[in-house]
Amino acid sequence: MFNDLSSPAAFLESRRSGKPRDLVAPGPDAATLDRMLAIAARTPDHGKLSPWRFVIVDDRDRLSRVITDAYRAERPAASATELASLDQFARQAPTLVVVLSSPNIGSHIPVWEQELSAGAACMNLLHAAGALGFAGGWLTGWPTFSDTVRDALGKPHERIVGFVFIGTPGRALEERPRPDMAKIVCRW
Repeated sequence: MFNDLSSPAAFLESRRSGKPRDLVAPGPDAATLDRMLAIAARTPDHGKLSPWRFVIVDDRDRLSRVITDAYRAERPAASATELASLDQFARQAPTLVVVLSSPNIGSHIPVWEQELSAGAACMNLLHAAGALGFAGGWLTGWPTFSDTVRDALGKPHERIVGFVFIGTPGRALEERPRPDMAKIVCRW
């Protein structure tokens, strides 16, 4: 197991992201991925708007073309190394879910709250991956902020929250430094 499942607290205390480039097959099957997405959707959602969408990317060749063509259009002098890096980005891990913030603009619920809910859905997706025996990595980067990439995956009013890559760690997950709690917690 990649996380300690002996108790819910132990699981959360041991949660870590997997580097998408190190996630290998097997990834979740369709039923397990559906279960992960249902868990991800159990997120705080003021107004019950479901202000997010999940796009399962099965065609990595198509995604690579969209990303590299968009980059090339924005930066005609892009190097072969830059384009190869973007192609590699699109092909990491066996499973990829793009999470989109899809706010209900006409709602009285502030868009900011709806965007926070979309971020929480990403975190729940990572928790679901870990709880079901996989690892996940949430990446952003240039494709996240490209309107062309967004338009290929979503609608003009949406924003890409992140690319969530899911698979089996090909090597041990690394712990990273955690914040000094004394610096981020205060009593008021």
